Amino acid sequence: MRVVITGGAGFLGSRLAQVLLERKYLCDPAGNRREITELVVADVQAPAEPLPGVRYIVGDLLEPDSVAKVLDANTGSLFHLAAVVSAEAEANFELGMRVNFDLTRALIDRARKIGIRPRFVFTSSLAVFGADLPGVITDRTAAIPLSSYGTQKAMAELLINDASRKGFIDGRVVRLPTVAVRPGKPNRAASAFVSGILREPLAGRETVCPVPPETELWIASPRTVVASLIHAHDLAPERWGHHRIVNLPGITVRVSEMLEALKRAGGDPSLVRFERDPVIERIVCSWPARMQTTRATELGFPSDTNIDQIVRAYVEDYLGK
Repeated sequence: MRVVITGGAGFLGSRLAQVLLERKYLCDPAGNRREITELVVADVQAPAEPLPGVRYIVGDLLEPDSVAKVLDANTGSLFHLAAVVSAEAEANFELGMRVNFDLTRALIDRARKIGIRPRFVFTSSLAVFGADLPGVITDRTAAIPLSSYGTQKAMAELLINDASRKGFIDGRVVRLPTVAVRPGKPNRAASAFVSGILREPLAGRETVCPVPPETELWIASPRTVVASLIHAHDLAPERWGHHRIVNLPGITVRVSEMLEALKRAGGDPSLVRFERDPVIERIVCSWPARMQTTRATELGFPSDTNIDQIVRAYVEDYLGK
């Protein structure tokens, strides 16, 4: 089985690639284990630390030659993680549309034209929600985004659902909670501070939080998110039915509670300085913080327990403690 990860040079893509290399298989439509014979990572940039056993495609994925290289007749599975993140998509509408929507359409068109019908796992976002939110989001809450990023993700969701109905792909859309704690340098996502207020103090560095301490967030650990991507892939098509979109489980946590967990993990909360940013605050506070993920639970998706577990996982995985 040939497996492709777009956006695979990023944090989540690299972690997913590592797990797939260790796992060595994915499930086919009949539920049988199929050996991963080739793992391809495609991204606009080269990875900081290439993984042995992975083939890398580096360049603009919307170039016709690149799309053909990414999806060929032997491709059985695609994890489509490539994206322009929230704040950047808001600032640069054309770039956000090109990467977050046009690339998704190009990949689906390529699969349709060569007739391969791959399993197509797409990472969407809580940003598809935004207007007139109820106190708790459910599986029936309408997606009415209040950002360009959320709109682009919602458009891609509908396209994948329809392409699955038409038989062009076997789509699976997972709406990710905010992922924390991410290692490395912060990106331009509006939610980058969520990892930063834990990661930086644990390394003895100061950082800025652009939202108030009482801000609530819906988050999940990298471990759980990567396991969820693989679980979404391996679920039998009939489990998905006509609705190929699911809200992933997460936990609700306040910024102040994250700082308490930081202290329990040995970090210094005084290294976090509060400087409110109206742009970031508007984007982040439009996202839901409380969700009832009944469908995800019924489908067997994993979940984190509490914020201490999430911080502990980061310390174990990236700080060697």
